[in-house]
Amino acid sequence: MVVNKSKAAFRTIAEVAEELGVATHVLRFWETKFSQIKPMKRNGGRRYYRPDDVEIVRTIRHFLYDKRYTIEGVQKLFKEKGVKNLVGEEIQKDFFEESLPNGVIDESSRALIISLQEQLKAMKAELNAAMAKVEK
Repeated sequence: MVVNKSKAAFRTIAEVAEELGVATHVLRFWETKFSQIKPMKRNGGRRYYRPDDVEIVRTIRHFLYDKRYTIEGVQKLFKEKGVKNLVGEEIQKDFFEESLPNGVIDESSRALIISLQEQLKAMKAELNAAMAKVEK
C-alpha cells in the first residue's frame, strides 16, 4: 500500500521496502553493511527512514541491482567518492523547503493552517483535561 507522503516525511521500513522493491530484511542487512544508513528507531525498535536515508538506500539498490556491484564494491565507492557525490545534491538538503517562492502562502493554505492550529489547540485542551482527571 503506497501512501503519497511529502518529500520531507519519514517512512517506515515497509514503505521504503515497497517503494524500492526489496524485502525489509534486506534493508536491515544493508544497515549492518553501510554505516551511512541511519534510520531513526522508536519504541520497540521500529525504524523510520529520513529522506536522506531513503536516497542512500535507493543509491545502494541501484549499484547492487542495476549496476551489479558487490556490497564491498559499493562500500569502496562510498569511501572513495563520498556519499554526497554518488547520491547527488538531494542528500543533506533542506527537505522542508517550500516550493512556493519567498515563502508566499495562498489564502486557502493559510486558512487550512489556521484550521489545523485550532484543532491542535482543542486537542491539547482535551488532553490537559484528561490528564487532570487521571492525576486526581
